[in-house]
Amino acid sequence: MNVVEIGSLLLLAMMFFLFSGVWIAITLALIGWIGMVFFTDIPPMIWGKNLASALWESNASWELAALPMFIWMGEILFRTRLSEQMFEGLAPWLNRIPGRLMHTTILGCGIFGSVSGSSAATCATIAKVALPELLKRGYDEKLAIGSLATAGTLGILIPPSITMVVYAVAADASIIRIFLAGFIPGLLLMVLFSGYIAWWSIRHKDQIPPPEPDMPFMEKLRRSGSLIPCTLLIIFIVWVLVAGWATATECAAYGVLGSLAIAFFSQSLNWENFKASLMGATRVSCMIMFILAGAAFLTKTMAFTGIPRLLAEWVNSLGLPPAGLIAVLALLYIILGTALDGISMIVLTAAVVLPMIQKAGIDLVWFGIFVVLLVEIAEVTPPVGFNLFVLQNMTGKDANIIARAALPFFGCLVLCIALITAFPDLVTWLPDYIMGKEK
Repeated sequence: MNVVEIGSLLLLAMMFFLFSGVWIAITLALIGWIGMVFFTDIPPMIWGKNLASALWESNASWELAALPMFIWMGEILFRTRLSEQMFEGLAPWLNRIPGRLMHTTILGCGIFGSVSGSSAATCATIAKVALPELLKRGYDEKLAIGSLATAGTLGILIPPSITMVVYAVAADASIIRIFLAGFIPGLLLMVLFSGYIAWWSIRHKDQIPPPEPDMPFMEKLRRSGSLIPCTLLIIFIVWVLVAGWATATECAAYGVLGSLAIAFFSQSLNWENFKASLMGATRVSCMIMFILAGAAFLTKTMAFTGIPRLLAEWVNSLGLPPAGLIAVLALLYIILGTALDGISMIVLTAAVVLPMIQKAGIDLVWFGIFVVLLVEIAEVTPPVGFNLFVLQNMTGKDANIIARAALPFFGCLVLCIALITAFPDLVTWLPDYIMGKEK
């Protein structure tokens, strides 16, 4: 049986289990087990060890320790009145912008993504804070969920990003240059997302809550006072991270301590909502880590079957010009994104793809941002779109419904890829300018 047939059978089996209502993490692990047992020559003792090591390695990560703490930070903001106060402070300033408070999902994901470096943590935390407030105020649920699913991916595009670090190591490229290269595309993507929200709001005025009454400038400032503590906390977290005084995990711990202190001094923290926030963070974190474990075992199966490597070798055999190579690689990574997580996509294809890129004369830093954007697409692509799973477990909506809600924002991601392909300086100008000044 060839690679295409194996891949097709595994994909069909995965769709069957997901539509049958089997837990997402169990489905991923089960497909990995089927692939390992029936489509490789590995003895049971070895694939048993692979399963055990995948479960351990996927969660025994110092970087991953930031995930539950950032989620707990979001739970604290959600369980106390801090999130409501933040929205009350933002509302007067966004009152005249089409879409009004819907833009907070994009802004929140952009700011938080610069702190967490994780798509899952960004999506889960901002969804926990923003979604209840938006729905309570009467905003369209479909638009809110779709924007959160895709804007959550900003966590891996706006530096610092674990995915960027993995790519830089695999490509033997400068981590600082790749970090710098992510800022302009990240801002561009935020503008595209907000632009779509504004356009949709103008076309569907009846589905957007009416604007709040105008108020004097000083009253706006008074209401915005509730933003000051949380804004200072975010600025502090970003500052200590950029200055190199703390790791992302340490910043997550500062975020939890800071949010607890703010909730305490604002007299909105009590023993009941403290316990509720802790249990809520535990449930969401366990759900995400359980899915990570299943995905890790499936990734090992993919590596043993050789599907990613053979696909990359097939692309290499086509002998395409640079533009054609980029187009085919984009399609390849989108296909791989239906079955693999982003870091696995990079690791499993780097040995074959990166020499092709260098041979074609394509800048490795530019290609790194190109791949990160494709990884963002993979995060919202069924059947293994990780952000879809996160929101499915948080909202109770089916992953396919969330994927359809995210489809217009998916188009924004594709447009961003087209823009950086047509205008490579959007990626390379900032690192060239900064690093040139340093020289």
